[in-house]
Amino acid sequence: MNAPQIVEAVLFASDAPLSPDEIARADEQLDEDRVEEALQALQAEYDDAQRAFQLVEVAGGYQILTRPEYAPYLERFDNVPRPSRLSGPSIETLAIIAYRQPIGRLEIEYVRGVGASGVIRTLQERRLIDVVGRAKGLGRPLLYGTTTHFLEHFGFKSLEGLPRPEELPIILRERLPLGPVEEESEGEEGSDERESLPLDGGDADNEAVADTPADGDDPAHTDADGPTDSVEPADSADLADPVSDDDAIEDDDAIGADDTGSEALAAGGDDVASDEDEPRTDSVD
Repeated sequence: MNAPQIVEAVLFASDAPLSPDEIARADEQLDEDRVEEALQALQAEYDDAQRAFQLVEVAGGYQILTRPEYAPYLERFDNVPRPSRLSGPSIETLAIIAYRQPIGRLEIEYVRGVGASGVIRTLQERRLIDVVGRAKGLGRPLLYGTTTHFLEHFGFKSLEGLPRPEELPIILRERLPLGPVEEESEGEEGSDERESLPLDGGDADNEAVADTPADGDDPAHTDADGPTDSVEPADSADLADPVSDDDAIEDDDAIGADDTGSEALAAGGDDVASDEDEPRTDSVD
């Protein structure tokens, strides 16, 4: 049995991308160089024979996947998984997290201009993002980042290979599988009414943050998941304490309650101001 056949068998049996080092464990006579040669030979064979599948480098490894042009035929079979598509706000939030990670919930909400707790929960359920630590600021808010499944799902080799910020939402939509759109969580608003801010934390965002009142007038920024402008990179040893699953679940459960209070306060601010502007009509005896 030659190396390409061994590599092909291993990749067919795996439901996740495998690195050359991982593939080489299948046989004592294999090493990374021989695996790389076998991978190139397999890809050339698939392309020359116009096979319905291809060898793809994704998420730091290799995987055999069906070619995109055959997706419409597979969709006709009930036994083929058809994950639901993401909504517009979910795609937008995912793009923000991909470029600004690690990032806290309120920073996401500041960029989007609307609440994001429901979208964050949806993205976590889809295994596209996860809690990666805690910020150093007040309350040590949770920080979110993309997962390996995010790279696998959308076919990216690594985070360094992401397209330009303005192109990413378009590419995410194009690479989503066919299926019903993921319904937006109750209370979530669309993104059409928000101001357009850069996804990659450019100067426009820094100026916007600087304009935020520093005396706590903005209720959104008094929450425990506040802005993370003082956060170090995700791989820093000082970034965050490890977060257990129980802690993450408990904090996620608290997100909805925090949002309800802060959104109600933000919404009620205008009403209070307008009431104060109206002349008093109390009768005086």
